[in-house]
Amino acid sequence: MHKPDKNYPWNTSPALWDKLKPLARQMRHKPTPAEDHLWQHLRNRQICDAKFRRQHGIDRFIVDFYCAESRLIIEVDGAIHDYTPLEDAIRQEFLEAQSFTILRFSNDEVLLQISGVLERISELLKCE
Repeated sequence: MHKPDKNYPWNTSPALWDKLKPLARQMRHKPTPAEDHLWQHLRNRQICDAKFRRQHGIDRFIVDFYCAESRLIIEVDGAIHDYTPLEDAIRQEFLEAQSFTILRFSNDEVLLQISGVLERISELLKCE
């Protein structure tokens, strides 16, 4: 069960999480090829020993990848984002207002330039 944390007012309410949870679960079980490719590099603390979660609920949004200890969100943008710039801007503004850092990568960046993507993530995480 998703437990609210009084220290983080952006946590998803239990009622909303009950509605979002099936969608998040479905997206975890059927990731896009780019999301799956990036996950293979993020899972099991492979970068800077940082723990990432997939399809994580934050308030009313489900983010692609989330690292709680660094408050980092990673989004992999496919073709659908070409048609949703206003929605993406609202979502990004809300999340940044909650002190999250957001890295966005296109599907092509993840699939064709994974070393550059991983380098940017490592730089942001300040790997030792």
